[in-house]
Amino acid sequence: MDGLFSPLRLRDVTLRNRIGVSPMCQYSSPDGRATEWHLVHLGARAVGGAGLVLTEAAAVLPEGRISPQDLGLWDDAQAGALAPVVRFVRAQGAAAGVQLAHAGRKASVRRPWEGGAPLGAGEGGWTPVGPSPLPFSPDHAVPEALDRAGLGRVVEAFRAAAARALAIGVEVLEVHAAHGYLLHEFLSPLTNRRDDAHGGDLEGRARLLREVVAAVRGVWPERLPLLVRVSASDWVEGGWTVDDTVALARLLRADGVDLVDCSSGGAVPGVKIPAGPGYQVPFAARVRREAGVPTAAVGLITSPAQADEVVRSGQADLVLLARELLRDPHWPLRAARELGVDVTWPSPYERAKT
Repeated sequence: MDGLFSPLRLRDVTLRNRIGVSPMCQYSSPDGRATEWHLVHLGARAVGGAGLVLTEAAAVLPEGRISPQDLGLWDDAQAGALAPVVRFVRAQGAAAGVQLAHAGRKASVRRPWEGGAPLGAGEGGWTPVGPSPLPFSPDHAVPEALDRAGLGRVVEAFRAAAARALAIGVEVLEVHAAHGYLLHEFLSPLTNRRDDAHGGDLEGRARLLREVVAAVRGVWPERLPLLVRVSASDWVEGGWTVDDTVALARLLRADGVDLVDCSSGGAVPGVKIPAGPGYQVPFAARVRREAGVPTAAVGLITSPAQADEVVRSGQADLVLLARELLRDPHWPLRAARELGVDVTWPSPYERAKT
């Protein structure tokens, strides 16, 4: 395969390179609305040369927020606040993407820099929901198990949020089904103990995610790509496995998903994950090889040579960066120089190219 700076076409959207901004929660959205912070945060990464700029997880319902300060897309005012960010990102030559999410049983907590503890009702918290009445930890509230009406509300919320994203010019949509949030909670046997159509075997546990994908695809045009982020492994005996992920990816490909973004973990606390450089890349490689679907690799990918090798060796089609792009918004421009690739710089920055 070509390297990190080859274009990637997903349906009618062509990314200028294989570098994407991984969704990173900012916990800085009053009433779920993007602010100048998001314009600078996401805009800087577009100026810095990324091919795809994904927002942080945008909650599709108020109770689907992780914290009260999460970005949202459950009403039109939130879409209006995000629209200038989308316009700016696209104007810099990057594709503008939004990740849609529901926090499930991990909802209603303080921001990380405020300790991250669960919020009580008197502190602005709310009762979380999930597949089963199993709290994330002893400190978390017992979630309300979603009934048929609640499931329908979730599916409709994802559909409506996708329609809002389309209306403001978003080009790439990602459904968040990882890190122990609602859709992952339904997938994992550790968190889904239902005995109805949305529980049991893999087909049942994948049902809600597939219903969400179908609803989103119903409003998301054929010309635009749809991504799904998954936790490829729970890293726990008896949990979700990479074998399950391959099987799910085959279903999602048939459902109209264009790329599977392979992360891991998050379903239960206290798990020892053997994190190291590129530790999740093998997940992306196996899903790509065995499910026949494009993948994204994410997690401790830091150097240009490392990222280039992931793509060039065919382990993944896209590399998503998080911490490295927080440290250096212009990482893609620096990477191009290190790899000897001539890329276009923003005109006001041209004087620094050489």
